[in-house]
Amino acid sequence: MKQKMIVKIGIDFVMTILLLLLMARQLTGESAHEWLGLGMFIFLVVHHILNFRWYGHLFKGKYTPFRVVQVVVNLLLLISMIGTMVSAVILSREVFAFQFISGGIALARLMHIFCSFWDFVLMALHLGLHWNMILGMIRKVFGPIQSKPQKIALRLVGTAVAVYGLYAFIKNNFLSYMFLTSTFVFFDFERPIPLFFTEYLAIMGLFIFLAHYGTKGLQKMIGKRKIISN
Repeated sequence: MKQKMIVKIGIDFVMTILLLLLMARQLTGESAHEWLGLGMFIFLVVHHILNFRWYGHLFKGKYTPFRVVQVVVNLLLLISMIGTMVSAVILSREVFAFQFISGGIALARLMHIFCSFWDFVLMALHLGLHWNMILGMIRKVFGPIQSKPQKIALRLVGTAVAVYGLYAFIKNNFLSYMFLTSTFVFFDFERPIPLFFTEYLAIMGLFIFLAHYGTKGLQKMIGKRKIISN
């Protein structure tokens, strides 16, 4: 595996961990939340520098349905991340305490909630769209799975994670924050910390599952149409 690719994967992994920690603001506290957010911003900039060639290819080549979905998710994630960072600077009371922006706190708070939850979902979809590549790298390290029962077992585990993720998605009122039908993020302090991260990882797993198998289904559908048309 090329060194640059290893760095890219490492950065994506760190960003995923940071995003999980940022969703736990009530656990980490305001100060740590701001510094973690600064870390996310730095890694986001590095991520886009390393993937800058992707932007140069946006207007080149043929746009398949899969590529359209990939570009839309990536651009929405970028816009959402920018919205999160801008609102974070306005709301900052420590890391960016020197900034001279006054007013707009209420709007920035709404924007921060809205963008943060979309960040989480779009990041998971982004990972799901690259899941084949991630699985390919795992196979290079551990070797391919030849046993059919093992393949079935892994798919059942993936399905179970997705089902639990759907339950956690509903339980944690994600839709109300994503569409701002609720402007206050409720946090259950009686819930054990491991359970919080288990639920959020499962929600991430749900959207990875949907993106991965959704694109596989889309590609199969397109393949069948080509066969019929030929």
